[in-house]
Amino acid sequence: MLARALRIFSVLALAAASISVRSEPFFFVALGDLPYGSAQQSYPVYRRLIASINQTRPVFSIHVGDIKSGGSLCSDAVFEAQRQHFDRFDQAVMYTPGDNEWTDCHRRSNGGYEPQERLSALRRLFFPKDRSMGASPLPVQTQPGLMPEHETYVENRRRWHQAVLFVTVHIVGSNNNFQADIPGASDEFRARDRANIAWIRAAFEEARQRQAKALVLAMQGDPLLGRNLVEDFPASSGFRSSIGQTLLPLVASAGLPVLLIHGDTHRPRMDQPFRWQREPLTQLYRLEVPGDTDVRAWRVTVDTGRALPFQVELIEAAPEPR
Repeated sequence: MLARALRIFSVLALAAASISVRSEPFFFVALGDLPYGSAQQSYPVYRRLIASINQTRPVFSIHVGDIKSGGSLCSDAVFEAQRQHFDRFDQAVMYTPGDNEWTDCHRRSNGGYEPQERLSALRRLFFPKDRSMGASPLPVQTQPGLMPEHETYVENRRRWHQAVLFVTVHIVGSNNNFQADIPGASDEFRARDRANIAWIRAAFEEARQRQAKALVLAMQGDPLLGRNLVEDFPASSGFRSSIGQTLLPLVASAGLPVLLIHGDTHRPRMDQPFRWQREPLTQLYRLEVPGDTDVRAWRVTVDTGRALPFQVELIEAAPEPR
């Protein structure tokens, strides 16, 4: 009798474990490189896009950075305006910074700010402790909460939805701030690069332990901008360690589909451009968001029961009121 009871318990436990990692189809929204231009020109259409996103009712949205154009002011007033835009999302919003809102702020057209001071301002304003932004914020895990040795990087966040792990990682354009001609930039890059590598590795370990069905990684910079005819990630690339030497081998050994979302170059596309050990990395999908004058967003449906687990379609801004 006891043996039979133990067998029944084992079957039920296995069934419960199977249910716990099952992922039903759902969708989220990915956008970035918005809004660009003056407030008068860009804010109305951006707000209409947010209205369209709200009508679709995603589980949450992810903004991959560049909340202003590269030639506009990095002022507190601009930051506050974009924080208020995130409050317009009915659902939660996860956000990872772009280069336009801090690394490039030393430019005269941006106001001649000190970049790391602007990054500190972003961290104070856009990253409430242990929760997302949006009108219906959701709890998140942060790198400082899980890795106190990386206490600065409050912007590196993750959360589960069903059996899919979503991760933001602070990797930006302008070659990820690996810029020898800007004082202090290379040192900042190296410290953040170490934190990002640790965060990416921790995400894959978390996915392995909890038997994730898929992993979604969101960042701002286009990691292939520095490629040449010989290498995708040459020594001069600010994405060499975090992407070429960390993400790609982890994807190759993980055995689960991974979606890498980025912005930066404003070419809306979904493809599989990455290779590992000279072979196509078929588990890794790249999704680039529209941006700049292309004021649209991606609706991303996740169905891990399909051969192609990520299906995408563009969301248009709502029509201008007459």
